[in-house]
Amino acid sequence: MNHSKDGAATFDSVVKRYGEVVALDRLSFTIERGETVALLGPNGAGKSTAVDLLLGLRAPDEGVVTVLGGSPGRAVAGGRVGGMLQTGSLPQGARVRDLLALARSLHGARRSIAELLELADLGDLAGRPASKLSGGQTQRLRFALAMAGRPELLFLDEPTVAMDVESRHRFWAIVRAVAADGTGVVFATHYLEEADRVADRILVIDHGRLLREGTPASIRATQPVRTVRCTLADPDRSRLAALPGVRDVTIHGHDVTLTTTEADAMVGALYALGQPVRDLQVSAAALEDAFLQLTGAEAR
Repeated sequence: MNHSKDGAATFDSVVKRYGEVVALDRLSFTIERGETVALLGPNGAGKSTAVDLLLGLRAPDEGVVTVLGGSPGRAVAGGRVGGMLQTGSLPQGARVRDLLALARSLHGARRSIAELLELADLGDLAGRPASKLSGGQTQRLRFALAMAGRPELLFLDEPTVAMDVESRHRFWAIVRAVAADGTGVVFATHYLEEADRVADRILVIDHGRLLREGTPASIRATQPVRTVRCTLADPDRSRLAALPGVRDVTIHGHDVTLTTTEADAMVGALYALGQPVRDLQVSAAALEDAFLQLTGAEAR
């Protein structure tokens, strides 16, 4: 792998063991500045361990982890790395404004409280105790705290949990603006549609190894299955199931959904059945389908 010397973070043949368990098995990847990267993998894949190493919370047994040109610990201590984590509770008696003031003081007051409130859309909540925030509001506060040091590398762990759809779209718009300003962003999520929509690049990890990396489109392309939807006047399940490459047939009235590994041939054969085909749609596999294929999670 060609590692960029001025990348935001680099793993080079990193090994991490917990007793007999190998959590990371010669893992190598690079996060570039200004890049948004989704870290995907099933439970136990090694994602949490990789994040702990990125944040300097653990050290590798073999290999090298570099963050912003030096050690992770030095980058974190310098306020150059921000982390929005699921673990750890907020001080429940403290108000939003007070928590942001504390975070500012710890990171050299690089952003004003007003800027942080605006960045995380918390302006109306500055005086509210953390204990009175909704789940989505708490997530936005965690984000503001992570941004207090104007980080050059930002890690987000399941950032949109408890957010409604509108809040999620607003949140990712903010993250894209942060990345456009040069910050490298790494996020872990179970919402694969978010990774598909937001990430510049996806890293799929399982058993501590990098299974695949690439754009969302290139990851989806690893799955040959296509979904074909159409409307037929008289759908016949047995004739449809016999079309080229068909794996599954779903019929609701006149609406037909087919999954196939040979979409082009199947569509031609569909028209050759001799009845009108209306509202034909052919769509690529979803990221979730490719993820399940790559990790074997479906078989588990």
